[in-house]
Parts: sequence; C-alpha cells; structure tokens
Amino acid sequence: MGADFLICTATDLESGLLRQRAPAACQVLRMGVGPVNAAHAVTVAILQSRPSAIIVCGIGGAYPGSGLNIGDVACAGSETYGDLGATSPGGFLDMQALGFPVVPGPVPIYNVLPLQVFPAVRRVPFVTMTSCTGTAAAAHAIASRTGGAVENMEGAAVAHVAAMHNIPAGELRGISNLVTDRDTAAWRITEAATAAQEALLAWLAQQ
Repeated sequence: MGADFLICTATDLESGLLRQRAPAACQVLRMGVGPVNAAHAVTVAILQSRPSAIIVCGIGGAYPGSGLNIGDVACAGSETYGDLGATSPGGFLDMQALGFPVVPGPVPIYNVLPLQVFPAVRRVPFVTMTSCTGTAAAAHAIASRTGGAVENMEGAAVAHVAAMHNIPAGELRGISNLVTDRDTAAWRITEAATAAQEALLAWLAQQ
C-alpha cells in the first residue's frame, strides 16, 4: 500500500522534525535543491509507492507587498513557473504566450499549476524560480508579473509531476527572508524551517 502522504523537502534541514514525528503512513523524501532534482525524486517516489497526496514543506522568501513577514507560514494556493518562457523587447512571454502547455490536455496547464491540498489557513500564490532573486527591483518585477507572494525553487516542479500523474498536491513554507536586495545576515532559515514543519505536523495530526 502506498504512503498516505509523500512529504517532500529540498534539504535535510527542512525535514529533521518530520522524520522524527510524522505519522508512520507518511514517507519523507529529501529531493535536493532545484526543479530537476525535485521532479526526478518525486517521479521515482510516485512509481515506487503511489502516494495518495504529495506535500512540499520547506522555506521560502516573501515578495514585497505580500503581507508576509519572516517567521510566518503559508501554503500555496497555486504554483507558478516564474522564469519559464522567453524574454522579449515587449516583456516576458510565458508558456501560454508561446503556445506550449507544460501539461497538455482538455484544460492545458501553462505556467500556473493548480494545487489541491492546503495544509495552512493562510493561502497565497507561490512562484518557483531557478535563480533566487537578489535585488529589490527584480523582486518587484516578478511579483507584479506573476501576482506571487512566496518564492521558492522546487514547488512548481513537484506540482507539475503531480498533475501529470493525477495526484493531489500541496505546499507549505515558512518565510525565511524578504525577497529584496540580498542580505543573508537578515535570513532566519532554521527558524522558518522549524515553523513550517511544526505547522505541517499539526495539520497531519488532524487528518
């Protein structure tokens, strides 16, 4: 029988509490950082155990104007590939503008991927970037273009694979930093990772 939940984290730091305290029916998977590692690890896990649902847990950065602060926890209402497409003199062209769905079908999926599992009360749009944004100007531009609130490096890839396999997915992240001019001294990575795991554990206990 497959695991009730496949819980995915990018790093060991984001999964320590989950490995100690998650219900026995949950499989905790360390994917590695970035969309390719995430997609590969989740695909292998799906083929091996066919979970009933997939949940990403980790840390993320909050865009300006999101209303989120360091230490907050939020789940993804949707996931967006923030830099999948093409640049042009007229601005960024997403996959819909280019005419290439990432998940073809009767209702094709382009850059914005739907989620179905919401393990936190606060639900906002998430954005996946292959490069962490490190300037205030870029953060504002991405947030304005995507409507996103939280930046990460794996969520859209996991939602993408889950959609291809028709498995419900969700994502929960603690806010470790504000996405602005890069200043690692202001980041609170351990605290954010702990907050996200505690929130997910509380949610799992109610399922």
